[in-house]
Amino acid sequence: MAGQLGGVPVLVLKEGSEQTQGREAQSTNINEAKAVASAVRTTLGPKGMDKMLVDSLGDVVITNDGVTILKEMDIDSPAAKMMVEVAKTVDVEAGDGTTTAVVISGELLKKAEELLEQEVHPSVITSGYRVAAERAIKVLEEIATGIDINNDEELKKIARTAITGKFSEDYRDFLSEIVIKAVKAIAETGHGEKRVVDTDNINVEKKVGGRIEETELVQGMAIDKKMVHPGMPGKVEDAKIALINAALEVKKTETSAEVKITSSDQLKGFLDEEERTMRLMVERIKESGANVVICQKGIDDAVQHYLAKEGIVAVRRAKKSDMEKLEKATRGKIVTAVEEINGSDLGHAGLVEGRKMAGDKMLFIQECENPHAVSIVIRGGTEHIVDEVERTLHDMLRVTGCIIEDGKAVAGGGAVETELALRVREYSASLKGREQLAVENFAAAVEVIPRTLAENSGLDPIDKLVELKAAHEKGEKNAGLDAYTGKIVDMGQGGAIEPLRTKKQSVESAVEAATMILRIDDVISSKKEAPPPESGAGMGGMPPGGMPPY
Repeated sequence: MAGQLGGVPVLVLKEGSEQTQGREAQSTNINEAKAVASAVRTTLGPKGMDKMLVDSLGDVVITNDGVTILKEMDIDSPAAKMMVEVAKTVDVEAGDGTTTAVVISGELLKKAEELLEQEVHPSVITSGYRVAAERAIKVLEEIATGIDINNDEELKKIARTAITGKFSEDYRDFLSEIVIKAVKAIAETGHGEKRVVDTDNINVEKKVGGRIEETELVQGMAIDKKMVHPGMPGKVEDAKIALINAALEVKKTETSAEVKITSSDQLKGFLDEEERTMRLMVERIKESGANVVICQKGIDDAVQHYLAKEGIVAVRRAKKSDMEKLEKATRGKIVTAVEEINGSDLGHAGLVEGRKMAGDKMLFIQECENPHAVSIVIRGGTEHIVDEVERTLHDMLRVTGCIIEDGKAVAGGGAVETELALRVREYSASLKGREQLAVENFAAAVEVIPRTLAENSGLDPIDKLVELKAAHEKGEKNAGLDAYTGKIVDMGQGGAIEPLRTKKQSVESAVEAATMILRIDDVISSKKEAPPPESGAGMGGMPPGGMPPY
């Protein structure tokens, strides 16, 4: 990048840096973003295809999940990275709808390109898209219907829609029941009677081996730890659980110290005192009434032995996150010193038992009364299956949580997008100026979702779009495409229902990404630093091939 100042060239950027300006920069960014959208487009809907992603180490991920595909892709383009951020935002906020957001964003940019070629200024397009998005959000709120969150059948429809098109779809009824029970267990009432669902309170453990139907919900916690001593009982009923964040070992001195022992009696006394200290720890735990110990730090071999003699089950080095969930599941309190333990700090569980799963031992703390943290143990034949079930459960848990928090849903199957296109197109007729063109293009862009659903189902997209529009013009706002039969049906009755929050987030994020990319008219790429020369390089020495002949 150089400029002229009084006839003297002024260099601003490092030599080797690249600058792309104006129409060329916009075109490059739009094409890169469209490429990302096209990569995930075929995964959309009940009959969407899967992607196999192989990284530089040869590790394989097979998935249908939009955000996972984008995270695993080795993307170098800055504009494409913005699309990945869109998917991540939707995933965090709504759990599902990531592919929808990216596909709509790509289509908005495609439609914007047509307007740019007609000499419409990018700021006019972005302004029109924002106006259209505001209108779309209002329409979404108007057409949303209330959901009875105490009706499990209604909640199952939401959870089943989130699993549609995924590998584990065959088990959707089974997994839906697990998800609904888990989310209802952890739902809490926040400020002003508002329901709050924090899915971080659901611990998910993956164990390769067995079948997907062996996936289970634990009303408590399943932690990937084994008992520290083989002499401990394999099962404890009516468990009283001590949660300890302190090492059950003899304390070391804070500073470097040296103890000089001059006789065998002194050594014996020293060792006896250590043993007495460890015995006292176990006695203190026993006096509190605890028969299970979950320790966040280490447990000395001698302490393990004494605990086993007393019939107390113990595990060590539990994760901090597991300890926090155990507090919520068992209603116990984490103590930071053994001396502080008393009966009121203990958690309670109906059953604590060690089980062997896929060759590993796990501790199940279950039958907790009204737990506010639960566990789901996922089973599956291969690692790829278990990973995909975990991704599916993540989506199902988040969308079910959104419904319990908000209580509002909209129809799926492209019904919402068709209604939005119709209503936003009507609204555009009331506008004046070039903004109207952008609002019309927004309406055309959201139609990409029903069109893609038809394409991925092997149906004629034009025919199905015409049928959908005709149904919506008659006032059938829930009319959507049944990908299995190819018919236009009432999605409210058909069972394809999505949380209102998911659709709002998809539209908002798609517009934000598209407008951000459209506003860029200058891309300045800095020169990459050259790697440092290898030791001895460029310092003379022997030429390749050894000494020159004389």
